[in-house]
Amino acid sequence: MTQSPLARAVALAALGTCLTLPSLAQAEFIKDSKATLEARNFYFNRDFRQDGASQAKREEWAQGFILRADSGYTEGTFGFGLDAIGMLGFKLDSGGGTANTDLLVPDRSGGSQDYSSDLAVAAKAKVSKTTLRVGSMQFKNMAIASSDSRLTPQVFKGGQLISQEIDGLTLDGGYVREVNNRNSGDFEDLSMTTGGRRGISVTGGSTTDAFTFLGGTYKLTQNLTGAYYYSNLEDLYKQNSFNLVHILPLADKQTLKTDLRYARSTDDGRSNVDNKALGAMITYGIEGHSFGLGYQKMSGNTGFAYLATSTDPFLVNYVQISDFANKDEQSWQARYDFNFASIGIPGLTFMTRYLTGDNVDRGAAASEGKEWERNSELMYVFQPEFIE
Repeated sequence: MTQSPLARAVALAALGTCLTLPSLAQAEFIKDSKATLEARNFYFNRDFRQDGASQAKREEWAQGFILRADSGYTEGTFGFGLDAIGMLGFKLDSGGGTANTDLLVPDRSGGSQDYSSDLAVAAKAKVSKTTLRVGSMQFKNMAIASSDSRLTPQVFKGGQLISQEIDGLTLDGGYVREVNNRNSGDFEDLSMTTGGRRGISVTGGSTTDAFTFLGGTYKLTQNLTGAYYYSNLEDLYKQNSFNLVHILPLADKQTLKTDLRYARSTDDGRSNVDNKALGAMITYGIEGHSFGLGYQKMSGNTGFAYLATSTDPFLVNYVQISDFANKDEQSWQARYDFNFASIGIPGLTFMTRYLTGDNVDRGAAASEGKEWERNSELMYVFQPEFIE
């Protein structure tokens, strides 16, 4: 089979090979193309020890591959290009009754499929410092953030316009109509997270095919950045989100970072959403060490509203399992990070944290709800200089 120059370039880049294509140097579409191949070997084990659990354990092992290929832009005033995400997942182990880890696509018997594949493609156009993307893609902003905490990432179908024409200002707007979740091979309509003790109810249908957002970030000073986003999940909720991040240099290799977040969520016709979410995270860094304290408070008639399923909400106390965003809940977080690059081991990091939440409204006949969570993570990213 004869391959085109673009196909050869993408294939070589995916294997981590540095490319020089002199014969194609004048074609920006080719010259600025890049591709990466990520391999994920994922073992997941969750043990449900509480009484009355419908499933005692979720345990699966899987291998995944994610190829990300981004082209450059064609030459001219208006440049055009393509971005693609190719995803493959293979089941290595999954026993009877231990599925539903979100690593793999479910089958009709209640287990998981042996393998799955998917392709997300988005067309893009650029003029000056403004870019339009239309198709299937990931998002990462205050209003919508694709989950990437399992074998393959969550992707959405829609469009996004990003403009950086003014120094220090990034404007961001978009429209989303469908989601392909991290354990699915099909696109489906959008819905809202309503689980836990959120107190959120929906009438007249729980799905919609329209989510819009508009906002941006602005660098107010060298050390202070502000952001605002408006978002609307049609017929379900409207949300105004604010963020201020300040980084204060204290001394040599010492900083104090303050991250303040506030969101006001209201209903949009078919729900009872009414929430104010306040969060703050203060982190002191010294050389490779980071010490963080976080506080989060929910108020209003319901808990926090955001896109389902498993989309990452913009909350300081959203962690591995819980988001600590139930009705009236207040929560605290203590966190420690260490970057081993500070002692000569680049790519190796360690994190541990503990969170506790209380004052959850469980109804008039019940006492206040409480929850806690602790996480630890040791991670190594292989460095390019060590790869043959």
